[in-house]
Amino acid sequence: MTQAAHVRSYRPDDREALVDICVRTADNGGDSRHLYADPGLMPALFAEPYAHLEPELAFVLDDGAGQAVGYVLGTADTRHFVDMFRTAWLPLVTERFPEPAGPPGTPTEDMTALLYNPERMILPQLDGHPAHLHIDLLPPWQCKGYGRELMRAFLDALHARGVPAVHLSMLTANTPARAFYDRLGFHEIAVPDPGPLTYLGRSTEGCGGHGLGR
Repeated sequence: MTQAAHVRSYRPDDREALVDICVRTADNGGDSRHLYADPGLMPALFAEPYAHLEPELAFVLDDGAGQAVGYVLGTADTRHFVDMFRTAWLPLVTERFPEPAGPPGTPTEDMTALLYNPERMILPQLDGHPAHLHIDLLPPWQCKGYGRELMRAFLDALHARGVPAVHLSMLTANTPARAFYDRLGFHEIAVPDPGPLTYLGRSTEGCGGHGLGR
């Protein structure tokens, strides 16, 4: 009998679905396959390293038949994650995504340059929010309350570990995403020269019940 859609912990056999979800939502919420010669670049940056390095903090939305159709993942300690990204993750993907030889000039080179600069994630203004996250849902599963359920699972897991607060970065132009985060109680964190990004944060407390906003 098919179950209802539900949030559950990530499993290793979810990896292919994780990659697919990331690719299909990585262009400001839309499909990114037209942007990169190897569409796996975005998952190698924003999804797979988290599932590889901290799988206990990865949760998926299961469609009820075992297929992951959304996820939330991240790290409890950004500074430690950056160290692990460089030493334990980057060596796994350097052959597939070689470091650009010069200044980046294409979308692929721009993103590959980010891959080789994990230290970009460390900003002193974010130290009070040591955890960070990424959350994505395939379009048919958006705007149905599942994003809130994923976020609650992740924040509860952080709170249980004693992590006080979490941050995320988002493209400022993605106004629907900003409205979602505002509803969940995130607030803006001032960062000098953020470029196209906005940084948001919130406490990990008050995740149950109505603690994630309206």
